Amino acid sequence: MAGENGDAPSEAGEGPKELGTHPTTGELVTLRKGPYGWYVQLGEGAKPKRVSLYKGLEPAAVTLEIAVKLLELPREVGVHPESKKKIEAGVGRFGPYLKHDGAFKSLGKDDDVLTIGMNRAVELLSQARAKKGAEPLKTLGERAGKPVTVHEGRYGPYVSSDGIHATLPKDSDPNAVTLDEAIRLIDAKAAKAPAKPVRKTAAKKAPAKAEGDGAEKPAAKKAAAKKAPAKKAAAKKPAARKGKNAAE
Repeated sequence: MAGENGDAPSEAGEGPKELGTHPTTGELVTLRKGPYGWYVQLGEGAKPKRVSLYKGLEPAAVTLEIAVKLLELPREVGVHPESKKKIEAGVGRFGPYLKHDGAFKSLGKDDDVLTIGMNRAVELLSQARAKKGAEPLKTLGERAGKPVTVHEGRYGPYVSSDGIHATLPKDSDPNAVTLDEAIRLIDAKAAKAPAKPVRKTAAKKAPAKAEGDGAEKPAAKKAAAKKAPAKKAAAKKPAARKGKNAAE
């Protein structure tokens, strides 16, 4: 039973709201509320198709058109220009998402799962891939005491250990690769890598001995020799008195 004035039913105990007939199947489309929230349902039967309303989509805003789009999820957005694999949009346990090549990217409140297009989807997947590149998908074990990890890279999944990265063979499932397979790939990559040149290090000078460790202290700089004071001019003898000299 529909709510009054076409409003969505407000309680779980209230009957489902009939939105109309599906344009393709002819089955009744209804809006209902269950233990885990609101959802739309196609037909009746033992296992009718149901899709939950995602966060931000209010029950009162759900029309037959929106309900039909929800029931078509997951939908194909398009084919990724690089991987040539399809991109899907859907609603899952944790809300709206994009799916591509086995990887998922959650959609934020600014992206509508019902209308998101190829350009935006490729952009979001690219951001997710760049972020994941630094974080391992999982750790398989160890090789020579170093962890062996699986990553999602720009050019596909790869395994890594001790700075050596080896791309997985085409069509390999990164979630199914084993430790033995990863080690073989890494060993093969390491064997092909050129040897690293040995850097010559300059001989280090012996450190100067610290004061106070028994070493003689360096001689103090001699003070600059002071210049001898200039000799005073010899005093002139007083001139003889004229009178005395005349008498002699």
